[in-house]
Amino acid sequence: MGESQKRAIQSYRSRLSERGLARFEVLARDADRDLIRTLARRLAEDGPEASRLRAAVSRTIGGEPSRKGGILAALRRSPLLGADLDLVRVYDDGRDVEV
Repeated sequence: MGESQKRAIQSYRSRLSERGLARFEVLARDADRDLIRTLARRLAEDGPEASRLRAAVSRTIGGEPSRKGGILAALRRSPLLGADLDLVRVYDDGRDVEV
């Protein structure tokens, strides 16, 4: 790559940075190319629609970070809590097998 080309790329990236944008690469299915480009374009506009879209995507894929003890908390919320179920299994030796 020539010196002038490197300078042009650096200039382009600094202009993007001044606008608060960054260029990066994303790996995705080819079928999603247009969707991802449209999403990136809308998010780069940074208007009210972009904020709404950003919040919707964050809610959809972000979720809440996993916390320690989540399984225990889910079990405590179970409707079967206090149902006095008999969960003891009967021990069985199995069947006889000829060798």
